[in-house]
Amino acid sequence: MPELPEVETVRSGLSKLIPGKKIQAVSHDWPKSFPNSAADVENFLIGATISDVRRRAKVLMIDLDSQYSLVIHLKMTGQMVFVGEQRFGAGHPNDSLVQDLPDKSTRVTLEFTDGSKLFFNDQRKFGWVKLMPTIEIPNIDFMKKVGPEPLSVEFTWQTLRDRMQRRKNSNIKAVLLDQTVLAGIGNIYADEGLWGAKIHPTTLVRDLKDAQIKLLHQELQYVLALAIEKGGSSNHTYVNAEGKKGSYMDFARVFRREKLPCPRCGTTIEKSKVAGRGTHTCPICQAH
Repeated sequence: MPELPEVETVRSGLSKLIPGKKIQAVSHDWPKSFPNSAADVENFLIGATISDVRRRAKVLMIDLDSQYSLVIHLKMTGQMVFVGEQRFGAGHPNDSLVQDLPDKSTRVTLEFTDGSKLFFNDQRKFGWVKLMPTIEIPNIDFMKKVGPEPLSVEFTWQTLRDRMQRRKNSNIKAVLLDQTVLAGIGNIYADEGLWGAKIHPTTLVRDLKDAQIKLLHQELQYVLALAIEKGGSSNHTYVNAEGKKGSYMDFARVFRREKLPCPRCGTTIEKSKVAGRGTHTCPICQAH
């Protein structure tokens, strides 16, 4: 956590809230969360205006008019929460789950000239906010290696088939989790997509038929689009840009449903470990 839908939900929220805002000050409490030189911060961040908010895989990019960008990885427990008048309009109930910021998990605070603020919270301290020239972002090792966006027009079932062939002797669950094969898929949506396609997670890529790959492609796009529509899947840390939870787990077919009936055939969902991750399957629908 968070996976593509969660990061996309944060991007979408921030893109409505922060473009056009001018950065007045920045503070941080943990050097690894904000590994930037004081000179770069002074020259390219303070006084800069936000021009855009983008996403690639699970990485956020906040572009500045200084031709620099904040590149942000939420890792396991990162949050980006905006606080200002636009967050709660007139008569709008304050239903945010993040009430008082900064709190003990706040690592970086951006303060804008209008008094609003953007907080990067991270309980586990694995995430980071890096300031770098926008033109250099494509040269980051991760960006050069990461696979295609699964919701892009260019991502066809043939693309999925060809990318997976790089690891044809690996099980399909491990391959879906590999960010160099496909961008943004994590444990939740791998399980959900495989259940939808009736593929057991330990199935080797080389044993998949084209018809199965076509269905997997369709199911991955379906669950990702639905998760974005529902604001992502929330655990104890994930919230959107306004501090609210996502509701996809209310619609999950298999993930975290162990010991409950399969919504397709009624058989009890089982949980095991595949590719080092807790994995949810229906023993009938996804039989080898």
